[in-house]
Amino acid sequence: MVKKYYSLIFLIFSLSFMVTLPGFAQPKILSKGDIAPVFTAQASLAGNAFNFSLKTALARGPVVVYFYPSAYTGGCDIEAHTFAELKDKFTAAGATIIGVSADDIQRLNSFSSDSNYCAGKFPVASDPGGQIAATYGLTISSPKPGIKDVRGQDLTHGFIPRTTFVIGKDGKIKAVFSSSTDHISPADHVEKSLEIVKGL
Repeated sequence: MVKKYYSLIFLIFSLSFMVTLPGFAQPKILSKGDIAPVFTAQASLAGNAFNFSLKTALARGPVVVYFYPSAYTGGCDIEAHTFAELKDKFTAAGATIIGVSADDIQRLNSFSSDSNYCAGKFPVASDPGGQIAATYGLTISSPKPGIKDVRGQDLTHGFIPRTTFVIGKDGKIKAVFSSSTDHISPADHVEKSLEIVKGL
């Protein structure tokens, strides 16, 4: 009887530890000064799919890697449009822009060429399983049933939290902006990134 009692206590303790463990295992979002993980991904520029390499882009200069929840949704559309409008200023500063979401490449082919959004000015990459986001400490969330984009299409992919990393040519992160912690607008992500790259 005593053995059964202690076995039950041990089981309860073990289960409670397993339940609380994920709280300690949450990934840490990379911060200023960290080395940015390099990645390659299928991306789209002006409706054309290609393989984007962060390593190759960094060889040319600083890179703005911005993660966003989904193409064809309110804040993400504003962010893409603002990046497109200011693209020439980023180019003048020697910087590359790459957007990353869990959208599939077919959606991104449309989004990247749409004159209202990316307008063919910069590429957007597909990270359907959130593997790239995870290397930066970002956790993809499950899609909510019945949620639709601005075109009325069902959104079935996960959402990556809106987070922007400005990476110097040396591969180190120079700045991080997060809508969830910094409480800044999608357009602010763009303008703050531009301020940083102009100073590099």
